[in-house]
Amino acid sequence: MAFNNDEEKSDDYLFKIVLIGDSAVGKSNLLARYARDEFYPNSKSTIGVEFQTQKMDIDGKEVKAQIWDTAGQERFRAVTSAYYRGAVGALLVYDVSRRQTFDSIHRWLNELQTHSDMNVVTILVGNKSDLKDAREVSTAEGKALAEENGLFFMETSALDSSNVVAAFQTVVKEIYNILSRKVLISQEFNKHDVPLVGNGKTVVLQGEEDQDSLQGQKKGCCSS
Repeated sequence: MAFNNDEEKSDDYLFKIVLIGDSAVGKSNLLARYARDEFYPNSKSTIGVEFQTQKMDIDGKEVKAQIWDTAGQERFRAVTSAYYRGAVGALLVYDVSRRQTFDSIHRWLNELQTHSDMNVVTILVGNKSDLKDAREVSTAEGKALAEENGLFFMETSALDSSNVVAAFQTVVKEIYNILSRKVLISQEFNKHDVPLVGNGKTVVLQGEEDQDSLQGQKKGCCSS
């Protein structure tokens, strides 16, 4: 991803984040709750691709998260390669009241790894935590799967807004932290007359050192 050297410009960072998971797990309502603080109890399945851009302030920098939402149905799978291209973050969503959606997580992880051209900061999200009486997937199971795959983990409810903002912000802040560390490293190289990647305009985050930078997480991130 590109960043501006001119500190007077406001939009310093732009991160593409994708929402993935089976149909009807609540991806669109998570985005609606985060972006507009809205919830649609009778929302229809997303057709094609939609996205919203949200701003955050981190360390005095304006960070924009461009969050993409697409349908989980098989018949829309043709959009995948374009959908994933350039993504540096992902929310992998399942419905805690439908075990089938939890069982699909490995398939979605494989797809993410296949179609994205980089390591993506990913959080596993167990949505619809408000459906306590209908729960089929325990919190412990979600945590275990996340730990097994090196993912962040959080349970959310788009209905009552529990942890929705926190889930998105966890991903955005981790991407920013990785990028910031890379910028510092690049500046240190530059002090020794080693040119910045992309002539100072673009920092590319990839490689094994990024895997380690996630403080125990397995997922790295890179920019394009």
